[in-house]
Amino acid sequence: MEKFDAWEMTDRLEHEQGRGDPFAAALRATRMPMIITDPRQDDNPIVFVNDAFLALTGYERDEIMGRNCRFLQGIDTELDTVASLKTAIAARTDITVDILNYRKDGSAFWNTLYVSPVFSKAGELQFFFASQVDVTASREEQLRADRAVKIAQSIADTVRDPFVILDENLCITTASRNFVRLFGDTEANVLNRRIDELKQGQWDVAALTALLRHVVPEETVFESFLIEDEFPDLGHRVFKLNARKIHMPDTHVTNLLLAFEDVTEAINADRNKDMMAAELAHRIKNSLAIISAFVSFEIRRAAEPCVVGYQAMQSRINAVGILYDVIASSSAFGPVDMPAYLAGIAASIRSSLLGEGSKIEIALDVEPFNVIADHAVPIGLLVNELATNAIKHAFPNNMGLVVIGFRQRDDEFILSVQDNGVGLDGKERTTASSGMGTRFVDAFVRQIGGTLARASGPGGTTITVRLPTSILSA
Repeated sequence: MEKFDAWEMTDRLEHEQGRGDPFAAALRATRMPMIITDPRQDDNPIVFVNDAFLALTGYERDEIMGRNCRFLQGIDTELDTVASLKTAIAARTDITVDILNYRKDGSAFWNTLYVSPVFSKAGELQFFFASQVDVTASREEQLRADRAVKIAQSIADTVRDPFVILDENLCITTASRNFVRLFGDTEANVLNRRIDELKQGQWDVAALTALLRHVVPEETVFESFLIEDEFPDLGHRVFKLNARKIHMPDTHVTNLLLAFEDVTEAINADRNKDMMAAELAHRIKNSLAIISAFVSFEIRRAAEPCVVGYQAMQSRINAVGILYDVIASSSAFGPVDMPAYLAGIAASIRSSLLGEGSKIEIALDVEPFNVIADHAVPIGLLVNELATNAIKHAFPNNMGLVVIGFRQRDDEFILSVQDNGVGLDGKERTTASSGMGTRFVDAFVRQIGGTLARASGPGGTTITVRLPTSILSA
């Protein structure tokens, strides 16, 4: 606003009343709407008005001069604002208000009004100076934003899962009723506070804060961030947090929506299921161990021609038992850790077929993959059959190496059992595989959708089974 000498303006207006005065001409020419009123006259009438004010209101100068400026007020003008103006004028003090005024054509506009008293050099009140700024566009935008917030709050209060809306500083601008009910005693203790500063302290997690800071600038989304803790009045709870960027309609404000889902019951159910399944796997393993013990008893009593068959049966039972041993030590019939599973089968073969003085070694070349439990059984039986066959027939001198492999190659997996024995064509290997064993191997390969290849020579034998990637857990 232009600065001016109040006493000089008073003197000039007293003598010239704005006619031909250079200062008054400057006031007329300014683009900011302005008026001057005379409180010494009855009803404090307008005694000066510039062209910008006429353009804003649509009135002619002779329709304004001599009138009190209340004629701009209308049916929706707030009475509290009018009362504030009257009080300031009566007290001869400055005031700035936003007031709803009306043009000559009846259209409303929001006006930021600044009123200031002008005193003479002797300290006597001479005039009131008033300037106006049309703020209709910004006011309507604010009203739209306020309405959008009210609508959003109404929707928020109907949503069952608690959630908050955060600004760029991770301060809470909106909180659903359920969020306040669960995590804060009043809105005052929640709104305009950072999420990591709330009194529970459960959300003060560095990993969570880091994720939240990336949501808006990088337009990332994160889901299923789990927080497990003791909550006041709630007890032990597990919450799943989901966040995404939101853009408020008709505004340039971009915020972050953070939703909280109580998954305590689901998590507990999964854990109970895991415990029950692990217990079941443990019992199945024990049952298989008992069956294996019965077979051992029969081996000691059986005639020599039957011993080999009993031993083969026992090794197959043990191979299945190893699977349930792995399951019992992990999760409920979920993915089977192949390195641990195949290591268990190798250990079982060593203990059942290789004595302390044996110079046959079993090694593993296994990549860390997890296999669906249903596929792990035939894979384990297949490895057991092939490795047992190699130990029994490939090493007449009881010396050699068997390598069990499980590796990914291109779009398939390669299961292999390799030995450095006499080979399939060696004289000592003429009984390398019985008809029953071969049928077992072929059945296991078909069950898991694989294909089998054999390569053999004086340096040993390699059995390769190509498996589809569908055997892997998701």
